[in-house]
Amino acid sequence: MTIPVHEEWPSAPRALNAVVSTPGPELFRLVGEALSGEGPAVLPLSPALPAPALRAALDALRPTHVDGVRRADGVGVPAEVAVVIATSGSTGAPKGVQLSAAALRASASASLRRLGARPGERWLCCLPPSHVSGLQVLVRSLLGGTEPVVHDGFSPEAVLASGADHVSLVPTQLRRLLHADLSVFGTILLGGAAAPAGLLAAARAAGARVVTTYGMSETCGGCVYDGEPLDGVRAGIGGDGRIRLSGPMLFSGYRLRPDLTAAALDGGWFRTSDLGAMEGGRLRVLGRADDVINTGGEKVVAAAVAAVVAGHPAVTDAVVVGRPDPEWGERVVAVIVSPAPPSLAELRAYAKERLPAYAAPAKLVVLPEIPLLVNGKPDLEALRYGHHEEP
Repeated sequence: MTIPVHEEWPSAPRALNAVVSTPGPELFRLVGEALSGEGPAVLPLSPALPAPALRAALDALRPTHVDGVRRADGVGVPAEVAVVIATSGSTGAPKGVQLSAAALRASASASLRRLGARPGERWLCCLPPSHVSGLQVLVRSLLGGTEPVVHDGFSPEAVLASGADHVSLVPTQLRRLLHADLSVFGTILLGGAAAPAGLLAAARAAGARVVTTYGMSETCGGCVYDGEPLDGVRAGIGGDGRIRLSGPMLFSGYRLRPDLTAAALDGGWFRTSDLGAMEGGRLRVLGRADDVINTGGEKVVAAAVAAVVAGHPAVTDAVVVGRPDPEWGERVVAVIVSPAPPSLAELRAYAKERLPAYAAPAKLVVLPEIPLLVNGKPDLEALRYGHHEEP
């Protein structure tokens, strides 16, 4: 894909170019031009999107151009916006998270400082740049003065042979690398989902320097590393128990949705959808507020149960979801990967030693691997409603 050379990009309001292409040097160039102001703002979209999902994204986000071709009903973005990330499109029309060049630079520079990454060190991008985690690998590379190593998808063999100094992964990807010497990377940034303690211990035993991250598209990706906010970032807990974040990395609002923007921002703070606690100045993430399972009138935080289940010595990977149930409202379901799975009774007994009895899994599903979304996170909707093959 190449932008037509005759195109003149309007500056007020700024053009928004939806780039539907595989990751590579061209997208890296376009992101660089978006941050410098030399080119239009960029809306990266995955070419793997089914046609209906792509149409829904374009209809909802209304870019002025698609791969450099003008779109009749397009609407520009504010001048400071450099990138728009489409998010939460699996359950309806996607939202467009508008990120300014200043916010992206502030996030990436704070990350590089915290990690001690030096100019010239290369980053591996094996997460989709249509998601903020992959995009920020490109921005860190721009600030570090290097070309990223870009992979179209995740292959353990290719990751280990990449020669990159730093890489950003999600827990399931890290688990698939545990057979190797992970000291080949200076840093493994781990985000996207809660990391079980056993996974972190195994990775560090394999030589990895793992730094866990917490953040979302609205914060330009990870802004809390190993529980400690990056420089300039503030974290707090609201009266509803939800995590609130503030700092120079915050988004500029949801595209064409001032109502959603007003609901999410409060006096310079972003209200997240995650429950958390501050302990000794460090942030502990308890789980998503909308992932609380209501079973028989008792509220169960799915992530807390998943962390316990993943700690069972026979379990190599685990996700916990609530499935609709006519009697209980929802039942706690543990979905695990295990070469020698425990019985449900054994797993319940193990969980009851560490959790209230009502939080112990009521059903056990054993799969060869956890189904994933394109961004590497577990496909919770498929697991919640059984939209996958079960034994």
